[in-house]
Amino acid sequence: MDTPPLMARTAIYPGSFDPLTNGHLAIIQRGLKVFDRLVVAVANNPAKSPLFSVEERKRLIREALGDDPRVEVDAFEGLLVDYCRRTGVHTVIRGLRAVSDFEYEFQLANMNRKLLPDFEAVFVMTGEDYFYVSARLVREIAKFGGDVSGLVPPNVAEGLRKKMAGARLP
Repeated sequence: MDTPPLMARTAIYPGSFDPLTNGHLAIIQRGLKVFDRLVVAVANNPAKSPLFSVEERKRLIREALGDDPRVEVDAFEGLLVDYCRRTGVHTVIRGLRAVSDFEYEFQLANMNRKLLPDFEAVFVMTGEDYFYVSARLVREIAKFGGDVSGLVPPNVAEGLRKKMAGARLP
């Protein structure tokens, strides 16, 4: 009996990624151990005032990841479940740093499952190296001229430096 070919296992890793941190990269790398393909989906929330535009965030993510064919960088606006329907990918990966993250993500996953019954959330614990890192803290450190080089990829550190100096990114 022939074994049927395996379907590529794909998951979406949604987030604002404003900016991308080394913690995000760690979740991407760990996600690629479980899934064949990841779609890093940059959320565009017009109600927020992001530091980087959606296009800048997508570019910074692509640069940090290099040419890994297993990763696609995309963007979406609106409900995550609507993006899942459009792409046909109903599994998302989410990083957890602390119990407070779990409580929020658990509530969000159940609401998303209510809106999209096929929705699945896979929670990945952040490694001990980055459990304290958040994009919000990185932005605050950069705003006051602190060194973020150990918290973000080199291209993002440079982007933050330019952004804080008032320079427009290419």
